[in-house]
Amino acid sequence: MKVLIVGSGAREHALAWKLTRDDPTITLLAAPGNPGISAHGRCVPVKATDTERLAALAEEERVDVTVVGPEAPLAAGLVDHFQKRRLPVFGPTQGAARIESSKRFAKELMRKANVPTASASWHQDVTSAKRAAHALGAPVVIKASGLAAGKGVVVCSSLEEADSAIDAMLDRRVHGDAGAEVLVEEFMQGEELSIFALTDGERFVTMLASQDHKRLGEGDTGPNTGGMGAYAPVTIATPAVIDQVARTVFAPTIDALRDHGATFTGVLYAGLMLTADGPKVVEFNCRFGDPETEAILPLLRSDLLAPITAIARGERLTPTPLEWSDACAVTTVVAAPGYPDAPRAGAAINLPETGDDAFIFHAGTTRGDDGRLRTAGGRVFAVTAVDADFEIAAQKSARLAAAVDFDGRQYRRDIGWRELSRRARVT
Repeated sequence: MKVLIVGSGAREHALAWKLTRDDPTITLLAAPGNPGISAHGRCVPVKATDTERLAALAEEERVDVTVVGPEAPLAAGLVDHFQKRRLPVFGPTQGAARIESSKRFAKELMRKANVPTASASWHQDVTSAKRAAHALGAPVVIKASGLAAGKGVVVCSSLEEADSAIDAMLDRRVHGDAGAEVLVEEFMQGEELSIFALTDGERFVTMLASQDHKRLGEGDTGPNTGGMGAYAPVTIATPAVIDQVARTVFAPTIDALRDHGATFTGVLYAGLMLTADGPKVVEFNCRFGDPETEAILPLLRSDLLAPITAIARGERLTPTPLEWSDACAVTTVVAAPGYPDAPRAGAAINLPETGDDAFIFHAGTTRGDDGRLRTAGGRVFAVTAVDADFEIAAQKSARLAAAVDFDGRQYRRDIGWRELSRRARVT
């Protein structure tokens, strides 16, 4: 069997690791891939957004299934193009991917389907956006409606901050076209959860809940990023909570997309807030989350290749619960200097050795002309450690991140701090 993974980040590296672990006999291709993925298969220098060349590659190589990692090619219609050429592909169509590429579309869909979420209004005009923010009062959330690489959300503790965020997005266009429309959203209080669901457009299977750390600094301070770390499992994600999310979030959303004529196939990511009134949707993503994928896949005992292949071929998904390890996983992101605003690339990297319970997933790396591994992106590595004891897993992950050596590296030493506090209270 031949599998093509589209993308070049740590999420794609984790998928490559898992799929080749599920079936070591598969032939793996990645476009464009990265030096870490090259240990599992062959990397081909085709951009993730080059739809025509990717389709030609899949045809020339007689690929059995293509797995799309990032959101940009999904939003651009890569799956539609593959389906027209009858190429099996895992991911949603362009219409279904609007659940992530347009926060306005997602809000309107949720309203019609009675999916619990924060109240919001959308604006293309600075004056009306500021008026809406002042009507809600602080704290208030300002979101770029389009794709902004996880950096288009500003939680404003004051109306002055809200005005500044609105000016930055609508006037100065700091997120380009992604911020041409903004959502002014009610602030929700609680803890966030990330839950994925594999779906064939009707049936779905939920995956293990995780928690992401969006802020750059320790103690959840500083600007939002694409994610500085994640962990799983999350003790507050009880079976009752997962069941409620399945009934009130995934089921009605998947049904609403199908009724809208945009059947969603692939993996639907629900970013949730556990409020006093129950779980509410913060956002949807149309693909595996990053860095959550790097935390949950090392804990997945079930085969992932089989459901991915079935969904890609348009077959029915068997709604059998997935099996998970009883262990804990903590992922620490090691980022480049200047991240998230202006990451600097090109630094030489020295990597430590890892054991069977630790993984260094490449996110933004390349090989220089001298053959040395060098930084090539904002997030450079996702370092995951697994252990039966959560505290030990967290310590291992932080130590391994500290051992990743390049000039100016940034990482948080407190990934999983809420979970550690909860577990300490229990004991």
